[in-house]
Amino acid sequence: MYEFKLPDLGEGVHEGEILKWHVKDGAAIQEDEPLVDIETDKAAITIPSPRTGKIVSLTGNVGDTVLVGDVIVVIDDATESDVVTSSVAEEPEALLVEASSSTRAVARDTKSNGGGRSLVAAAPAASWGRVVAAPATRRLAREMSIDIQDVPPTGPGGRVTPEDVKRFAEQPDAPSEIPVPPPPEEPQERAEAEVATPPAHAIPFLDLEPLPDFTQWGPVEKEPLRSIRRKVARKMVTSMVLVPHVAHMDDVDVTVLEELRRWEKERRAGQPGGKMTLLSFVIKAVTAGLKAAPVFNASLDPFNEEIIYKKYYNIGIAVDTERGLVVPVIQDTDRKSILQISAEIEEAAAKAREGNLAVEDLRGGTFTITNIGPLGGTGMIPTINYPEVAILGMGRVQEKPVVVDGEIAIRKILPLTLAFDHRIADGAEAARFVSGIVRRLPDPNALLIET
Repeated sequence: MYEFKLPDLGEGVHEGEILKWHVKDGAAIQEDEPLVDIETDKAAITIPSPRTGKIVSLTGNVGDTVLVGDVIVVIDDATESDVVTSSVAEEPEALLVEASSSTRAVARDTKSNGGGRSLVAAAPAASWGRVVAAPATRRLAREMSIDIQDVPPTGPGGRVTPEDVKRFAEQPDAPSEIPVPPPPEEPQERAEAEVATPPAHAIPFLDLEPLPDFTQWGPVEKEPLRSIRRKVARKMVTSMVLVPHVAHMDDVDVTVLEELRRWEKERRAGQPGGKMTLLSFVIKAVTAGLKAAPVFNASLDPFNEEIIYKKYYNIGIAVDTERGLVVPVIQDTDRKSILQISAEIEEAAAKAREGNLAVEDLRGGTFTITNIGPLGGTGMIPTINYPEVAILGMGRVQEKPVVVDGEIAIRKILPLTLAFDHRIADGAEAARFVSGIVRRLPDPNALLIET
């Protein structure tokens, strides 16, 4: 028998939701055939069977959340009479993550040298009055009889991860059981204590009350917050609570650029990158701007109080999908032509909508662009994709009357909004950054020369 545990699916991925089983109890399966579809907070992936044999049992139903290291299936591989358990230290040598039914990932278990990972020192976390942890992490702590309040967090934003719980349990001085809480204080004593010793980093007046029972007013329908949608919700709350957002807006005349783009689109129809969307030109203009204003290609480390300037340029593009908003990353935009960037945008958008993005496709972004123009709208104030420090929002290109050389003319105008982290940059820097984009886009020759 072989017990197959949910493997490590990538950096920062601790759990996944079961989307679909490709097998049933008692079914025969070949090694590398599709076993189960798992949706993490980064992408949907298909995990192949690690063995040839017969399915003895499946762990979990569609919609259940499983942790990395949990046994998800037992396979009778007819090799041993005793149960062979895949070690937590075993990790896939390669995992090609694809969620399409016509393709599958290939993973082979190999013993990691030395077994296991190096421990990460716990970073100081802000005290919010309640430990930040996923429901699965809280369940793990309860099962291990650990008070999650005692576990030092190492996850983003002070989040307690499953690894934190397991690491804490291995400590020789870790409490063996959850401590019994002291008797409840009288209301007056509790009120006085709260006034006298408020949490050091608590948010004043923040008190999340339970939702009312909406069914008392009429029928309702409930839908689980799925993995990617849940990840978006967490990141947006983190960004809006932690980062002081400021928005700078401007318009850019893209009349000449649109003429060039449409001409090139017709000339290159059917070729890689032939769609030549406006976004590809904006990415090149933004990349040039980031070189001139590196503060917008940085991140702020609140624990060490440092600004981390990135010397590479990876632009994320927000893509609307049925599963929620995902942000695939176009790597090294400073080294690629507009045509190459256009081809990669087409490929990334297609993979995102089909659910075939690999985890690596979503990593390493330094700046994000979101384009609502195709959906309509004159403008928007986007939310920063934390831990980045800025995001550019593109509105819909519209024909507008403007004054050109003292005369009114109809021009194609693109509205832009830069949302930025006011902890790391000021309004004047944002104005100069956007002005650079506004200067480059109207003149394709200047854009090509500078990039």
